[in-house]
Amino acid sequence: MTPLPAPPARRDCLRRLAVLGLLLALAGCDATDPFLRPGMWRPAGISDMNFETQAAVPADLRRGRGTATVDGDTAAAPVDRLRRDRSRPLPSSGISSVGASGGAAPAGGN
Repeated sequence: MTPLPAPPARRDCLRRLAVLGLLLALAGCDATDPFLRPGMWRPAGISDMNFETQAAVPADLRRGRGTATVDGDTAAAPVDRLRRDRSRPLPSSGISSVGASGGAAPAGGN
């Protein structure tokens, strides 16, 4: 004997119960996170501590220092041009160009 198909209202109810059960199961995943368990190592502040140990003068991380060789107006001019969308193209250095070459390198290795 073949079972009769479930009526649409019952299917919707079963579907909703399945989605609800899945959501409840996933909500418990937070309890298994190894970083949130008591007594476990937490990665809070490690990158900052590493950065601070590599600084030559740690006081510079709290407050920067100026230099007598840089003029603020000279440094601000390119930023102003960039903000006004009037940036200048870079000068050609003549050292290298990027593009298609004349052909592939010969095979053989000599």
